[in-house]
Amino acid sequence: MSRKPHLILSSLDVDRLEALLTQMSAAAFPGKADLEAEIARADIVEPKDIPPDVVTMNSTVTFDMAESGKQFQLTLVYPKDLDGSTEKVSVFAPVGSALLGLSVGDELSWPSVGGKIMTVRVTGIVYQPERAGELHR
Repeated sequence: MSRKPHLILSSLDVDRLEALLTQMSAAAFPGKADLEAEIARADIVEPKDIPPDVVTMNSTVTFDMAESGKQFQLTLVYPKDLDGSTEKVSVFAPVGSALLGLSVGDELSWPSVGGKIMTVRVTGIVYQPERAGELHR
């Protein structure tokens, strides 16, 4: 098995995610334990210290799926910010959980619906709140 990439998370994102995760059961969010494990292994830094090439909450990211070769551009959001748009993905969706904390060029294999493994590779960050100076969004 390949080594997992280094993850960097904003302390603000972690505080908000942990608050949401404590309210959710594993039955309501099957990927809960996987996301909690990723948060636990990540380097957590202040929003002002987030590198500009890291996927944070509310970042618009370009990535591809290794298995299909398909390319996507989506904004990673909290579940409350989903509005039916095909341009957003929840952090609680398998691909959303996989993207969080990755840097441009990183790839990560992640369990998907039905037990299949998907591999996401970050190819770019179109917008990142921290890079734009929005540290407390």
